[in-house]
Amino acid sequence: MIKVNLLPFKKKKKAKQIPGFLVSMVLVTLFTCIILAYVVYFFNARLASRQATIAANEKRIEELAKKIKAVENYEKLNATYQKHKDIIEQLGKNKTLPVKVLDEVSALLPPGVWLTSLDVKGADINLSGTGFTNSDVVSYVDNLKKSKLFADVYLQESVQNQPSGFSAYAFKLTFKVKA
Repeated sequence: MIKVNLLPFKKKKKAKQIPGFLVSMVLVTLFTCIILAYVVYFFNARLASRQATIAANEKRIEELAKKIKAVENYEKLNATYQKHKDIIEQLGKNKTLPVKVLDEVSALLPPGVWLTSLDVKGADINLSGTGFTNSDVVSYVDNLKKSKLFADVYLQESVQNQPSGFSAYAFKLTFKVKA
């Protein structure tokens, strides 16, 4: 007996297989996207790290610049202080120098010689005076030459004059104070 099926029969279509080339391309693209995402993340992390380092370095540079400025201000103040200190020391030395000069000049003054003027300009001294005899004036010049305080003693002139009827010698000296 033969059986015949008169009902319409739907033939099921076979599912077409996805070509291997297409599957491999999708997998390669997916793998490439994952790698690219990792590379982007890695370089963004490095960039953020470098930017943080740069910001920290700039902040440190600003701090060091402030410290350098403070050191420069300190050096300026120190230089100013040193100048003031030197000026005060020089004034102290200059204050005692005229006293020493006058003391030495008067201590070396022999009898019969008197001074009429003394001019001190720095280390140079101009002195004028009068003596009863020329030997008294020469004795005074020799005393000044032997002094440890004075150098380059030079008798510029010794002139005899007769004020009020007696003989006297007017003289002018120049010398320097030793350092």
